[in-house]
Amino acid sequence: MTQQHPTAPATTPEGVTPWRPSRTVAVVLAGGTGVRLGLGIPKQLIKIAGKPIIEHTLAVFEATPEIDEIIVLMAAGHVADAQRIVADAGFRKVSQVIEGGDTRNATTRIALDAVGEGDLNLLFHDAVRPLVSARIVRECVNALWTYSAVDVAIPSADTIIQVDENDCITDIPVRATLRRGQTPQAFRSGTIREAYRRAEGDPGFAATDDCGVVLRYLPDTPIKVIDGSDENIKVTHPVDVHLADKLFQLAAAQAPRVHDHRSYTEELTGRTIVVFGGSYGIGHDLTELARRYGAQVFPFSRSTTGTHVERAEDVAAALRTAFEATGRIDHVVVTAGILEKGALAEMDEETMDRLLHVNFVGPVTIARQSLPYLQQTKGQLLLYTSSSYTRGRARYALYSATKAALVNLTQALADEWAEFGVRVNCVNPERTATPMRTRAFGEEPEHTLLSAEAVAQASLDVLVSDLTGQVIDVRRPPGEQVAPVAPGDQVVAVPAQPGADLGTRRGEQLPTGVDA
Repeated sequence: MTQQHPTAPATTPEGVTPWRPSRTVAVVLAGGTGVRLGLGIPKQLIKIAGKPIIEHTLAVFEATPEIDEIIVLMAAGHVADAQRIVADAGFRKVSQVIEGGDTRNATTRIALDAVGEGDLNLLFHDAVRPLVSARIVRECVNALWTYSAVDVAIPSADTIIQVDENDCITDIPVRATLRRGQTPQAFRSGTIREAYRRAEGDPGFAATDDCGVVLRYLPDTPIKVIDGSDENIKVTHPVDVHLADKLFQLAAAQAPRVHDHRSYTEELTGRTIVVFGGSYGIGHDLTELARRYGAQVFPFSRSTTGTHVERAEDVAAALRTAFEATGRIDHVVVTAGILEKGALAEMDEETMDRLLHVNFVGPVTIARQSLPYLQQTKGQLLLYTSSSYTRGRARYALYSATKAALVNLTQALADEWAEFGVRVNCVNPERTATPMRTRAFGEEPEHTLLSAEAVAQASLDVLVSDLTGQVIDVRRPPGEQVAPVAPGDQVVAVPAQPGADLGTRRGEQLPTGVDA
């Protein structure tokens, strides 16, 4: 496949040799062992947002058109693990997965030997920085037209102090001149090779990064610094795993969208979708939309088919009905749920039992029963939550608790089922106009609510995407009133922002609007 490369400058300053690289290679440095995380596996193999960290990192370079080739330098004893991840993800740009060295500098030397001779761009990136952006990669490559060494850094928000061996301050550098280094670091191949050649003759050679090697041994070579990002964190300590996972949820990238009827039809024709809670609200509209695009949809609910989601025998019968009719099940959607208001201390046993069983035991039961079918098609389980999962609210204690449980269930199952190729996601809609919400709060101004059809449309986008382990926040564009959507219409669907309070009625983000 022909890659799109940045255009070289039209003119070259007099006396400067034009730079004409043959290709651009991203070298992903994955030699860490995870000692500081206290794990038995390299940190780059830890899963966040449903995938190993290194898979997230490789996906960025795979999707960035400026990158022609990827080489992975893996920790000793784990080359096969990385090769398996590459194969399962279908990364076409990865040409080699080889064992790295004992140190960062030793690994760079191995990489230089692996790429061979010739003029090329080289980007060295830490595998455990999975949130690097395509913008950073692109700017690194573009900068190499002018500079032969490029670093990525962000300003320091903290005052940096220098101390002596007794931990006493000896200096406080001016913060305005300080930066916190990140990766990738990018080089013209001749520059980094020459820096390491000179370093070989220095018995005191030691550097923590490749720009440091250039700075020390090629001091007359300018090193251009481009802006990194606060999100481009390095997973080093246990808290970093949690932060990286949350940052994926907070990422600004929209869920992939299909933009016309024909594309939806191509994605959904011949697919079988089972919807639990498909009689009213979001489940009903999702059923109608999917059928319109050619999917075979089987809606089940307590009110129309007598299906109780908390009963394993009912769920098994529903799935069997869809499978026997079509020979496959591609997606299982669980919109079924109930809202019971009231203080916990005043709630009777029957109400508590019904709420817990429908809202949590039901999805768990459906997940267990669905897995054998979804394994066959590499399909997806789609659940629904509300923003009350981020903060329990008075008089909705059990409702909020069950919604939080569904988020944790989503993330856990995405991890567990990754080996089967089954994706699991959770949709978090804004206040939505559904029969359940009307029953709870009565009539509300239509323009203040998201339509069930808009949520259904966003749900289809999630179903046809490659997302897994994500909580997808669906909300109206700010300042806009709600109207039914058509393919290509704007509905904001982004990984959910924990703590966001989208409700306007006493701060409550209430039911997604479903039928049990």
